[in-house]
Amino acid sequence: MIPLAVLEQIIDDSGAAPRIEVMLPTGVRRRQLAVRTLLAGMCLAHADHRPAHLTRVHQALTTLPENDQRRLGVIADWKNGPHQLTYRQAEYTFGLVAAALAEDEPGGLPSGRLQGICDDLLEASVPEEFKDASSSLAVDWTDLESFSRPPPARGGPCADPEASWGHRKNNLLRSQDELFFGYYLSAGIMMRDENGPAVPEFARRAALSSCRHDPVRAFVPVLTAMPAAGIPLGDVLSDSGYAHRDADAWAVPLRAAGAQLVQDLHPHDRGPKGTHDGAIIANGNLYCPATPRTLLELGPVARDATADQAAAHDARTAELARYKLGRISRDDSDGYHRVQCPAAMGKIRCPLRSASMKLDRDRPEILQPPANPQACCSQQTITVPADVLAKTAQKHHRKRRLSTGLIP
Repeated sequence: MIPLAVLEQIIDDSGAAPRIEVMLPTGVRRRQLAVRTLLAGMCLAHADHRPAHLTRVHQALTTLPENDQRRLGVIADWKNGPHQLTYRQAEYTFGLVAAALAEDEPGGLPSGRLQGICDDLLEASVPEEFKDASSSLAVDWTDLESFSRPPPARGGPCADPEASWGHRKNNLLRSQDELFFGYYLSAGIMMRDENGPAVPEFARRAALSSCRHDPVRAFVPVLTAMPAAGIPLGDVLSDSGYAHRDADAWAVPLRAAGAQLVQDLHPHDRGPKGTHDGAIIANGNLYCPATPRTLLELGPVARDATADQAAAHDARTAELARYKLGRISRDDSDGYHRVQCPAAMGKIRCPLRSASMKLDRDRPEILQPPANPQACCSQQTITVPADVLAKTAQKHHRKRRLSTGLIP
């Protein structure tokens, strides 16, 4: 269990408690339960793996040592003597905080005020020495069931009106999904940068949304707001549940915020998918038209792959990278960029680029170049419009391994 002193320091560093206090109405008499203490109780309950019930928060506070209870105001001196916090008092303060942080009609999406407080608390939980240790995140969502029962089939009141029916993958041998009543929890977990040192897997961002909303679209504003808070986005690792969304729902806003996507593409998006100026579109990149078909159809490494199998996959991925057209410019204001033939960049040997034939023979050689070369072979560079790879463009063909428990 996390020590109380650590939780208190996180709350103090976040500055959340004073900001919430300002939002609360001014009462005739001072509330016994301070917001800072309420937040500490909530953190204690979660850190001890207790259910997220207010009764558990009250229990966590009232079972602290007596000196901690007095310091936090759980035990207060009243006119008739010491008085310990009651559940009704905890419920009252919680209701004030919930009302202050709620939007008028949140509709099951993360409230702006509440999301800001959650962001601050999560950021304060990351030790100072690790805040700039990595800019890479692994993102995914999971399901959380509500404490409330669903409303009757004919409609009616519900104790948790923003909860709704969702579906989960059961990861069993059978393929059918399972229904549940609750919410989707999205999280962005810190991962080590590529070729960087190992870092603890701290949660940098999280959001809770109703199952009536797409969890991917609900989480995008939370991630894209990070650079404005002074946290740059680097590699963002995601599975096909994110990669298969419309480009405007995921890929485009993340790239605009400075992220580089590393995605496990959906099977429908893998392999050759047409051409652009003669270059083959495959797995989010452009490749030489003479690239071996077996390399273009290379799929992601299996989850249960052995070390030898992963190494063999990496070797084939490195060979495929030789045929990839290289980017030589950043995106302009309209999303256009320029790429260059791999032979002109010295990665392969091709008779259509006479200078490349003088390169060492350790490079792949194109034995049968196109009989009627298109722009990618006849020009020094070609322009790639924003819509050519808008959905699938990514930093690597092979997704970096994810070790976090949320994202298997």
